[in-house]
Amino acid sequence: MTTQDYPAQKTYIWQHPGWPKLVFEAGALANDLNLAHLQQGRLLGLLDAIGLSDSQEIARELWVQEAMATAAIEGEKLDLAAVRSSVAHRLGLADAPTHDRHVDGLVQVMQDATNGYQAVLDSDRLCRWQSALFPGGTSGLRRIAVGRLRDHTDPMQIVSGRLGHEVVHYTAPPSSRVAVEMQQFLAWFEATRPAHTQVNGTPPRVATPGINGIARAAIAHLWFESIHPFEDGNGRLGRAIVDMALAQDLGSPARMFGMSRQLLASRVAYYDALSQAQSGTPADSLDVTPWVQWFVQAFTNGCIQSQAVVKQAVDKAAFRLRASSCSINERQTKVLNRLLEAGSSELGGGFLGGMSAEKYSKIAGASKATATRDLADLLSKGLLRVEGIGKATRYAVNVEGWSRPRAS
Repeated sequence: MTTQDYPAQKTYIWQHPGWPKLVFEAGALANDLNLAHLQQGRLLGLLDAIGLSDSQEIARELWVQEAMATAAIEGEKLDLAAVRSSVAHRLGLADAPTHDRHVDGLVQVMQDATNGYQAVLDSDRLCRWQSALFPGGTSGLRRIAVGRLRDHTDPMQIVSGRLGHEVVHYTAPPSSRVAVEMQQFLAWFEATRPAHTQVNGTPPRVATPGINGIARAAIAHLWFESIHPFEDGNGRLGRAIVDMALAQDLGSPARMFGMSRQLLASRVAYYDALSQAQSGTPADSLDVTPWVQWFVQAFTNGCIQSQAVVKQAVDKAAFRLRASSCSINERQTKVLNRLLEAGSSELGGGFLGGMSAEKYSKIAGASKATATRDLADLLSKGLLRVEGIGKATRYAVNVEGWSRPRAS
């Protein structure tokens, strides 16, 4: 299949004569990039100010949220307990990973992208990442090509809509071009590696001047998604490449910026921004300034949300310290931990419907009378606050800034 097989009325960015030389106006992005670095600095400052135990909990929470989000963007809902188990294992906080190979494969990819940020990103590494996402070689019930670049003759298209009324949003380069396209992309990714990163102990390279690290991550994501080199998993791999690029920029194996979580929160705008850039808008141009600007703003918002996650983790640690001095029993500790694990509703968490005596009884395995006494005791010690009266009475952990329970 050749590029002439594609509809004449639709021009995609890869069909531009100058492709893949994507450009953006650095001056137009100066204010956005300054704000992004400001919020990035604030986040890093918060992390530097906390202790080791708190930082481990925060690392786990951010990683879990990112894994859940990158899958959710593709319409997948992962088992939260399985993700937490796999992440805890990768952080050395648990002896064994989850038995869910699908979840563990995704977590392994995320770990390799960030912990291995100094290693070269090549085709073999990407193929191993893609294979890890699909243990058994299936996506749902559908068999797919894993561990290799796509080679099917049918167009690789981004499509929405019901059967018979599909809307084609984007058509990627034909499979016959993918290998060459990826060679160009991977060569660029290595050539623009920040100067402070090294490969296998070799002397630092001289980085290409003038490209901001966050903007580089934006370009890398757009370029990779435009090639769409695999039969499935391109979105998750593209976001792993973003994580790797940001870790290279920072010079640290960090995944705390919350990009996948932010992209999920603004999924429609994310798809629209990508589609607009991939469609060569404005027409006949490789100027992707609007996309880079959107990405940088999303990065800024991700940093702000991650700051809230850090604060929540610190709040949890302080609450547990306070609770430990209040002589509470095992039942109360178990329920308080469940409430803390649910988190604050401001971050999309919160214990669904709030804690009631009936729910306490089921969680703690206690009678209704015992549950009522335990709750009253926690309330008197200032560890819980109460809302409502009678059958509508609901309890929540008494942490300043955490709002009322999430509605059922």
